[in-house]
Amino acid sequence: MRLAVASACSWIAISAAHAQQVVAADAQQAAPAAQDAPAAATEPEAKVDNVVTVSGSRISARGFTLPTPTTVLSSEDLAKTAKPNLFNAIAELPALQGSTGRTTSTNSTSSGIQGLSSLSLRGLGPIRTLTLLDGQRVVGANVTGVTDVSQFPQLLVKRVDVVTGGASASYGSDAIGGVVNFVTDKKFEGAKFNVEGGQTTYSDDKNGTFQAAFGKAFMDDRLHVTASVEYGREKGIESPGFGEVGPNGRTWYKNPAYQIRPLSQTNDGKPQYTVIEHAQQYQYAKYGLITSGPLQGTAFGANGQPYQFQYGSNGVPTGTGAVTGCVNPFCIGGDLSGSVGAGTNLAMDLTRQVGYTRVGFDINPDHEIYMTANFGRVKSAFSPNPGAAKNANLTIQCSNPYLPASIVAACASNNITSFQYGTANAIFPENINVHPTREMRRLTLGANGRFPAFGKEWTYDAYVERGINFTDIIVKDMTLNARYNAAIDAVRLADGSIVCRNTVARAAGCVPLNIIGNVPVSAAAWGYVAPENGPQQHTRQQQDVGSFNINGEVFDTWAGPVALATGAEWRRESYRVNGDPYGNGIFPDSPNTAQYPADPILNSTVGNNWYAGNYHNASGTYNVREAYAELNLPVLKSATWGEANINVADRHTKYSTSGHVESWKLGANWKTGIDGLRLRAVTSKDVRAPNLSELYAAAVVVNNVVQYQGNTVTIQQRTVGNTRLRPEIARNNIFGVVLDRPSWAPGFSASVDYFDIKVNGVISSLSAQQEVDLCVAGNQEICGAMSLGNPIPTNNYVTVQAFNLASLHSKGYDLEASYRLNLKDWNLPGRFTVRGLLTRNISFLTDPGVVGTIPSEGAGNNLGNTPRWKGLFSQSWDTDKYSLTLSERWISSGKYSNEYIECQTNCPVSTVIHPTIYNNHMKGAFYVDLGGSWKFSDKATAFFKIDNIGNVDPAAAPQANLSFGINPALYDVIGRVYRVGLRYNF
Repeated sequence: MRLAVASACSWIAISAAHAQQVVAADAQQAAPAAQDAPAAATEPEAKVDNVVTVSGSRISARGFTLPTPTTVLSSEDLAKTAKPNLFNAIAELPALQGSTGRTTSTNSTSSGIQGLSSLSLRGLGPIRTLTLLDGQRVVGANVTGVTDVSQFPQLLVKRVDVVTGGASASYGSDAIGGVVNFVTDKKFEGAKFNVEGGQTTYSDDKNGTFQAAFGKAFMDDRLHVTASVEYGREKGIESPGFGEVGPNGRTWYKNPAYQIRPLSQTNDGKPQYTVIEHAQQYQYAKYGLITSGPLQGTAFGANGQPYQFQYGSNGVPTGTGAVTGCVNPFCIGGDLSGSVGAGTNLAMDLTRQVGYTRVGFDINPDHEIYMTANFGRVKSAFSPNPGAAKNANLTIQCSNPYLPASIVAACASNNITSFQYGTANAIFPENINVHPTREMRRLTLGANGRFPAFGKEWTYDAYVERGINFTDIIVKDMTLNARYNAAIDAVRLADGSIVCRNTVARAAGCVPLNIIGNVPVSAAAWGYVAPENGPQQHTRQQQDVGSFNINGEVFDTWAGPVALATGAEWRRESYRVNGDPYGNGIFPDSPNTAQYPADPILNSTVGNNWYAGNYHNASGTYNVREAYAELNLPVLKSATWGEANINVADRHTKYSTSGHVESWKLGANWKTGIDGLRLRAVTSKDVRAPNLSELYAAAVVVNNVVQYQGNTVTIQQRTVGNTRLRPEIARNNIFGVVLDRPSWAPGFSASVDYFDIKVNGVISSLSAQQEVDLCVAGNQEICGAMSLGNPIPTNNYVTVQAFNLASLHSKGYDLEASYRLNLKDWNLPGRFTVRGLLTRNISFLTDPGVVGTIPSEGAGNNLGNTPRWKGLFSQSWDTDKYSLTLSERWISSGKYSNEYIECQTNCPVSTVIHPTIYNNHMKGAFYVDLGGSWKFSDKATAFFKIDNIGNVDPAAAPQANLSFGINPALYDVIGRVYRVGLRYNF
């Protein structure tokens, strides 16, 4: 992928011949928006020379050089990636770690982030990365406040600025990790289309994209209208169902898991953890397994016929629930037909529909008013798992009429009346399937322009915005726990009919369900345990913004102009979420009682009746008032010592929930007297305010027990949001060295930047027991969230909520380099460009701040988001007619966990904090991509792209259970992908 690196006022994407012409493109069109990043000059009538506006700063001034590192992707760079969604191109940047897309969270029903394309810098999470559209905030597509890039008008994006450093002083809350700003072409004229399609080498994940954009000026170029429409469909990769079988011929899935010995047995010198393949969870089988007692090991097949289950590891059932030769809950090998790990979709079926328009009117040459309207609908669908596994937690009565006679006789001969049972529930006619839909409606009204003041020309930008996002999550083919339990407990009446044993359930419509063997489920039984109206969540999220910014040069000094940017903003965030009555709890005034009728065996107060997907009602609102000032001070201009400037910013913010907080920035940039050498440094205080979900999480009440003063205490566990949360406070430090096109290598640019980010008061949730332990240890804030030791047991409670207890500390460095060679010097057409970006994570330390825990090191933990090294490289040959680009993506090898102690023999005794493991190595990955284009007319360009040419398999990601078994946050789980397309410009 062709990448352009913006280092202060030098951008690799711009050729040396145009380096002196770098100006803010928007500054030459009516009036500049203070937040736009620099681009090449396009209009010679610009009134201000060498004005630069960078997304990491609000300053726009002659000769301004930004101390914060910024990477810029031009529209040409993005086009070369040929991705159906720009999110995927941007997420490949090394500094982007922990982003969420359609291959992540596919094993989740209730997380709420399924199908959400959100960007994360430095592995700090999307909630600590501020994503902007034309320098403006966008309404969140999730109650955590993160935006969905899939809802943006992608064809009109002319540049994406990635600011890899704290920018809260300039842009406000959430910019702890940095800023990603999508800059659109506001003055586009003409028409252009983009059509592309593709599929994987396995003939799945077929995808197609159509995009069109139009722009035209009217009224002597005073009125400008731009519009775009987009439709894209990526059909996803469906699960193969049960067993150790990857979808559509993917043979790499081998049921990876941790085999974990009991802690008490680790005094024998052997490791506690062993990474295994072909893991068999022996607590259930595909169509049912007796898991304890004298009949343990009896499985059921066609028509409920019993047979002896084949355990892996040559295991033999003990009758107690254990299996010799196996470590609970896994054997190795054996009958794997009931495994569910491979049943998760590898990629969601995702559909994008986006419409966008901008109408700008020049009142006069110095003032413009404008309106933008953005509509984006993103629909996704996936299956988190097949069946609904019951891990040896069912009790089947020997009188169950669905049992074969041989099992009934065996019960009698062994003098038992029931047995423990587990099943993968492979008889279910459909897998659980989740359907999230996010629909954004966003309208902005604004004005920008320029005016004289203090003998200088100043600019302003003001806008108001209303954004509304509707999120609907609909889950289908989900079972109700109480109904399932009632349905499987069947009895035969005197007349020979089979009914549910529970008379209350029977009166309410219970239909018996046969889970003994591979017997088709009747439509009536399925309709009872999995009603058509499954779990549902409906969320309305609204953002209102009013913003005003001015920018200009205060006066000139011998070293250059002193520039000032200042402004104020008001913002209001609110949401309301409604869950279905079965998940939330049924109340007399519920509007959904027709679709979700009352059922006496369901919990009508607490809810939580579904196997998964129990959504609850919640609502909340907060508002923000803030003002900022940013100043650029030139301090040096010398032929010998070079040029230097200091950049300072200060922002004061008042939240209606947590009060006042300040953020600031102090940076310096020195273009030394040494040819091409520049030094930059910045330190900043950045903030992230608690989001709507953390403040106003839905209340959920369940029964639980905790240990308190040596006693087991039964409590009500009340899970709620915490309106007393304070903003997270971060300290960002960056120091960089830049070599920018020296005279001895005019085509070469490189930079190295060291970063150190410490976040205190990180908002994190605790368990009820952790809160009790912290209270006993003396934390009075947490003691206020509970009441224990009451003589009336029902008065004992613990309020489980988030607190500002944890901390994060990330250290590392970024390396970027580019070399451009004009091939005309070699009597060849075009130019050849080599580029590389690398991020090295030295440390990513997480301290939970909880009694009994220690800080954990995440750098190099390849089950997480922050590998030691992440790199992106490209080699591109470009001519006026065609181009060819080879690119490489690299993730270094790492460990399953840095807290594990690797050993094979003579191991120390394992501990909860530092378990021992036989092998703690997780391989990395190296992917090669190839793309090219051919311009066969002045208007039409055909292109192709092959991602992951080597079809490299993802590394196995073992878990403590048979869940996903891969890490899509780091690894390519799709495989080789082919895409072709056509771009046409009128």
